[in-house]
Amino acid sequence: MKIDSGSTAWMLVSTALVLLMTPGLAFFYGGMTRAKSVLNMMMMSFVSIITVTIAWVAYGYSLAFDAVGDGSGFLNKLVGGLDNVGLMGVNEAAYNDTFPMMVFSAFQLTFAIITVALISGAIADRAKFGAWVVFTVIWATLVYFPVAHWVWGGGWLTTLGIEDFAGGTVVHINAGAAALALALVLGKRSGWRKEPMRPHNLTLVLLGVGLLWFGWFGFNAGSELAADATAGLAFMNTQVATAIAAGAWLVVEKLRDGHATTLGVASGAVAGLVAITPACGFVDVWAAAVIGLLAGAICAYAVGFKYKFGFDDSLDVVGVHLVGGVIGAVALGFVAAYPFLDGQQKGLFYGGGWSQLGLQVLGPVAVGGYSFIVTYVIGKIIDKTMGFRVTQEDEVTGIDITTHAETGYDLGTIHSSGVSSLNGPAVPAEAKKVDA
Repeated sequence: MKIDSGSTAWMLVSTALVLLMTPGLAFFYGGMTRAKSVLNMMMMSFVSIITVTIAWVAYGYSLAFDAVGDGSGFLNKLVGGLDNVGLMGVNEAAYNDTFPMMVFSAFQLTFAIITVALISGAIADRAKFGAWVVFTVIWATLVYFPVAHWVWGGGWLTTLGIEDFAGGTVVHINAGAAALALALVLGKRSGWRKEPMRPHNLTLVLLGVGLLWFGWFGFNAGSELAADATAGLAFMNTQVATAIAAGAWLVVEKLRDGHATTLGVASGAVAGLVAITPACGFVDVWAAAVIGLLAGAICAYAVGFKYKFGFDDSLDVVGVHLVGGVIGAVALGFVAAYPFLDGQQKGLFYGGGWSQLGLQVLGPVAVGGYSFIVTYVIGKIIDKTMGFRVTQEDEVTGIDITTHAETGYDLGTIHSSGVSSLNGPAVPAEAKKVDA
């Protein structure tokens, strides 16, 4: 097997970086929920690592990246995943004669994992954990694997020439549309818009977004699948767009609300990361800056759609990932400068005409529509059979204690030497006695 050791090393690092994003997402989402459901929220991300990994090695890789029309048929693909990723022995194949195919499969697996985990933010505080586990497998099978094939695996959108460098369509629009569907299936949280549902721990939110930002360099620059100049361009574009988006969100907050918040800087950074994802290897740095500016400003307003239209997207998956993904995908129709696959063209501003812009609109519409419809059906079936939503009593009590028999914070422990105080150290029992 002929491989390039530098590119192989870079892809191994990128794979680890992208996997780190899912625990980062767990911190990000966990901090944004109320204290009584922080562990459940984080568990929804971590269990996605388990379920999607099993589905991927069993059949997911084969469904997403096997050649179309190879005569093997769906059932053969379904049971052929183990051999294709090399679990029946060392796979001697190399991707593009550059690095082992096993590394490519592992890299793509991490994308599947975080796409599924992203959806969970829309249904925080109210989803049955068992129903979520079942949903992750079914959704990955019926939605993520086919969409990944359409865009990256030689499917119909690949053939048409859609540009999606690192997953704006496959990951973010896909997950955002699914999040909207599940939010509609499960309905609003008890007390929504009547009770305060603020993030309980903004420190965790900032830690989470820091891990996401760090891991996203593997997500975007790693998607070049080589250690070369395009990977460097994707790396720089990721940083520029994210920083400017975070700043733009803060400016909108300051002008609109009078305060620049930590939640705002975290949300703005994620909006920039999302929007630059499909474009990072196709555009110049100035265009990345514009994409970041648009994403930060527009998504700052888009998170309010849930109040206008009456759907409870708990952690703003729709406003950030769906809207941000559309911004980045459609922007390529205007500013794409470096298309490199057959059928792809430059954007309108670079003399490419209108055809690429049409494709960049078609992709989000097709993927978003498919994901929404199939997710809604999956959600309804699960809800009617095993139930997707916890009882109102469990929701009010808190899913952490009712589902997992744990709490995220133990602030009221009674010590044998005294009684703890939430405002200070434990007070010895002797000090509470009053002399006669």
